[in-house]
Amino acid sequence: MGFDDKIDNTAENTTGKVKEGVGRATDNERLAAEGRNDQASANLKQAGEKIKDVFKS
Repeated sequence: MGFDDKIDNTAENTTGKVKEGVGRATDNERLAAEGRNDQASANLKQAGEKIKDVFKS
């Protein structure tokens, strides 16, 4: 996995956690759901990068 990709995925995951937390704290279900979606997207991207790394070896 490229170092830049890893940083981008971690940043997206962290942003999603913050959005979800703020959404829960403010009772904004749309923002909380958007945060969960961001986290899921980051996790999928990271899994894809790991699969690419397996086939590179």
